[in-house]
Amino acid sequence: MAANLIQIESAPDLVDQVYRSLLDAISNGAMLPGSRIMQEDIAAQLAVSRQPVLQALRLLKKDGFVLDAPRRGVRVAPLDVGRLIQIYQIRGALDGLAARLAARARYPMDLQLISEGRLAARSNSFQAMLAADEQFHAAIYAGSGNPLIAQSAQLHWQHIRCAMGAVLQVTPLRESIWDEHEAIANAIVRGDENTADALIQQHAKDASHTLAGLLSTALHSQTHGDTQ
Repeated sequence: MAANLIQIESAPDLVDQVYRSLLDAISNGAMLPGSRIMQEDIAAQLAVSRQPVLQALRLLKKDGFVLDAPRRGVRVAPLDVGRLIQIYQIRGALDGLAARLAARARYPMDLQLISEGRLAARSNSFQAMLAADEQFHAAIYAGSGNPLIAQSAQLHWQHIRCAMGAVLQVTPLRESIWDEHEAIANAIVRGDENTADALIQQHAKDASHTLAGLLSTALHSQTHGDTQ
């Protein structure tokens, strides 16, 4: 006898496409923190039915990117400095493990990533900066040989991306960031596990302090401006 299964109302890949489209808009600042998201408007803009939009919004809510809005719909979650610091604590631990494993394997890091990263930093394009940073860390995750590290880091990266998107449009990344990346890559290539681990955890700590400071300043300016 056939089992009674619940009918699938929309294709999973369509839900994922809507999720990614909304997440990109949140991350790059097209949808600002606190702004309201209406299902009907999103469905019309993406030329899809409301069902995949509803499911995508539920996933975004579960992942902490949107919150329920009063009366109707949802709103983009506000940026939280304290939560950002907690995310970086987890990110640092994961990156340390990944760097240690990659160094143990003497993973041949592509140093072209460093050159491309320096070029992106000089481009003043925050999308290019974000992409270069993500590619560098993704290479270390790949070098670790443990796919669970990348899977675990992905959600944290998206929250970091939202915060970086909020500040990189007005403040560039620290100039030293790609010097730090190069030192990490060199430690991995020569198989120095302890140095690779220590450098990347310090890198995460420095990035956390810098980004949290910039974000605090940005949020204070917004609040101060709203009270004028």
